[in-house]
Amino acid sequence: MSALVARFDAVRTVANGSITASYTAVSTAFQHRMRIIKFVNTTDAGMYFSFDGTTNNDYVPANSFVLYDLTTNGTTNPDFTLELFTQVYVKYESAPTTGSIYVIGVFGRGE
Repeated sequence: MSALVARFDAVRTVANGSITASYTAVSTAFQHRMRIIKFVNTTDAGMYFSFDGTTNNDYVPANSFVLYDLTTNGTTNPDFTLELFTQVYVKYESAPTTGSIYVIGVFGRGE
């Protein structure tokens, strides 16, 4: 089946009250190889994101988002994606009082 059709995965979310100073899993691991991933932070605090639950891999300021298009310029190479079963984790820089974290992924059909 062709991967030339984009599919959106279910939105993963964590409410501000469930985010701590230690890494918390953002829902479940991806069941597809993600080609695009977006981190949305609607909280009033900066957030760190991790792909192994220990290393700070990204930082998203309060009330902002970051978008990674791993297939920029039309590459269809399935090796340049987030690997299958990637788990995303989040922890706060300072305790948030409002908002949530959202992780959105896009994959190719059949992947």
